[in-house]
Formats: sequence, C-alpha cells, structure tokens
Amino acid sequence: MHVACFDSSEEEAAEEEEEEEEEGPAPLALSWLPLSPACSSAFLGVCSLPGCRFKDIRRNLQKDIDELRSYGTQDVFVLCTKRELLKYRVPNLIDAYQERGICVHHYPIPDGDAPDIATCCRILEELRSCLESNQNTIIHCYGGLGRSCLTACLLLRLSDVLTPQQAIDSLRDLRGSGAIQTIKQYNYIHEFRENVAAHLAAQDAVLRSVSR
Repeated sequence: MHVACFDSSEEEAAEEEEEEEEEGPAPLALSWLPLSPACSSAFLGVCSLPGCRFKDIRRNLQKDIDELRSYGTQDVFVLCTKRELLKYRVPNLIDAYQERGICVHHYPIPDGDAPDIATCCRILEELRSCLESNQNTIIHCYGGLGRSCLTACLLLRLSDVLTPQQAIDSLRDLRGSGAIQTIKQYNYIHEFRENVAAHLAAQDAVLRSVSR
C-alpha cells in the first residue's frame, strides 16, 4: 500500500491556499478603454483571465463572472487558446459565460502572436458591431497584455487621425508598459492600415472576377 508523505512546507502551503480561498481573491481588475465618438459604446472593457488558478493566482470563476455581469456585460471576446484555458484551470470558461447569458466570441490567438489580417478584420468587425449596438463588451486573453495589439488595431479602425504609436501609447497607459510585448506585435500595429488596404483590395478583385 502506498502512503503519501508530506513535509511541513507542503502542509503550510496547503493551509495558506485554504486561507486565500476563505478570504477570496481581490476584485477582477477591469480597465476601460475610451473609444472614438463614432461608437455608441464609449468604452471597451479589458481584463485578465477570469477564474485563473495558476501559480500564485487563485481566482474564483463564478465570482469573476458575477462581477462582469454586474457591469452589464453582454459580449465577451476570449483570445486565449483552449490549451491555455486548460493550463490556467478554466477549461469550462466558455460554457460558464454562456450559462450566465453572456455571448462569447472565441478567437484563439497564441500568446505573443497576432492574427492574420483576414482574421483580425473579422474580429474587429464583430467587436465594432457589438460596440455600435451599445452592448457592454469585454475583451481578454490571459493577462490582458500580450494580445492587446488587437485592441490597438480597433482604435486605428475607429479613428483615421490616430497614429499607430498613439494607439500603442493608449494601451500602455491603460494596461501598463507590458502591453504590446513583441516586435511582431509592434510591427503588426504599424503596418496594420497598409495590410488592411491590401486585404480589402484583394477581396474587391476576387468579387469583380466572380461577377464577370
């Protein structure tokens, strides 16, 4: 018969975890990104992963979702991959949102990466549709930092006068200097308008050839 043995440090760690759960985690940190006056919704909510239980993070999923609902959240855009949701111990996050009446838009983007331009345009159109319908909308990945380049691109789509660097600075003012973490993401934002123009031109060319 195998008998599990625990040293005192493991016992202390277990006691600390129990105390943390009894006290409850701090409220979910939610940042509000101001948007263009052209949008019916004045702000887009940005947060870290609700319910995350990883290393020293011990969040409660139901409490976090209740908090998002208290803000009137109707739509949530989830950028985490399914592997991340499993790693951070919220494998049923999408189902939990839907059970609480929140519409989920799941677009998995690997951490530190950026979507291809066609996917990005599709996400931004859905985001814009929610915001222009005056629906309270939240977007998150794991920490609300690494994939925030998508949010910077939204700002560039909503305003023709905003520069890529101003969009980056807005995100960093909101989420901290860790926002926009990689050279790939930084370049993605600076090249975004040019790539969107090329993507739309290619789409128009396809439509013209089909209509002939």
